[in-house]
Amino acid sequence: MTKMLIRVDAELSDELAGAFPHLAVQHHRPQTTLVGDLTDQEELQGVLQLLASLGIQIIEVVTIPGG
Repeated sequence: MTKMLIRVDAELSDELAGAFPHLAVQHHRPQTTLVGDLTDQEELQGVLQLLASLGIQIIEVVTIPGG
C-alpha cells in the first residue's frame, strides 16, 4: 500500500466523492483533496482515469512518505 494525495480543481459533491470510498475527501474551495492508501499503480491509474472521464482536472498527485 502507498499513501497518496490527489488534488483536483473541483469541489466534489458528496455523491461524487462516494465513488472513492477508500479515500478521505477534504474540500478546499474550489479544490478537493483525496487522501488514502492505494494498493498499486493500477489502482492509482483507475482513480485518475475516473476523474479525467468526469472532466475533473487533476492538479497534483503526491506520494506521502511513510504511508
